Amino acid sequence: MSESRTASGRLELRDVQVSFPAGRHDRLVALDGLDLTVEPGQIVSLIGPNGSGKSTLLRVVAGLLRPDRGEARLDGEPITGPDPRIGLVFQEPRLLPWRSAARNIAYPLELAGWSRRERDRRVGELLELVGLEGAAAVVPGELSGGMRQRAALARSLALEPRVLLLDEPFSALDELTRERLNVELLDLWVRTSTTIVVVTHSIAEAIFLGDRVVVLSERPGRVVADLPVGLPRPRAIDRLDESIASAMARDVRANLAGAAA
Repeated sequence: MSESRTASGRLELRDVQVSFPAGRHDRLVALDGLDLTVEPGQIVSLIGPNGSGKSTLLRVVAGLLRPDRGEARLDGEPITGPDPRIGLVFQEPRLLPWRSAARNIAYPLELAGWSRRERDRRVGELLELVGLEGAAAVVPGELSGGMRQRAALARSLALEPRVLLLDEPFSALDELTRERLNVELLDLWVRTSTTIVVVTHSIAEAIFLGDRVVVLSERPGRVVADLPVGLPRPRAIDRLDESIASAMARDVRANLAGAAA
């Protein structure tokens, strides 16, 4: 692991509990007693039954939800609100429809007070990074689904976050596009050394992307398995046909079955 990967981007969640109102006097507990550590530069795939709190966990890490109990930390510092060191990509791209791809990517830079010259330079880098150089002036309605997600990914990387959170970013895409973007995500990860936590319902995607596959229980969500992925890097999609990937998939599936029992 390179020095840049160990420099920053360590996540820690300790005894995290999150609940939501459920009627006049009751509360629905989404996460309870959840502990998780992600080392700098790792990719952790998060998988679990529907309602296990995967997206809730991401929102705690992103500073969008305050836990009832416990805390989340980035590089030893408590996460108390939205933080430019943490990027979040939703299942839907959530691009501003009246802005071009380039101007969508530039938006967080504008909010951060970057000069026009600095913004143009950074946006140019990001367009190249995600392969959208030829679509800089195109508005989201004229982009394919995959291109819209590339733009959303570039926007989340604009301020060079230490951590990137991905909430099923490719689930709405066709299988071939999804596979291609998974490969491109790993290429991007190699170039940026960003710590990544990705939520997915796909066992194959979890294995292909992750250094670890973390399985959550049914609500309230807790970590019930933390499985290292033995596939060497760099990875190609056809590595999922190998026996080591098949054995890993059986292990993940068994833990998911136990989590939903």
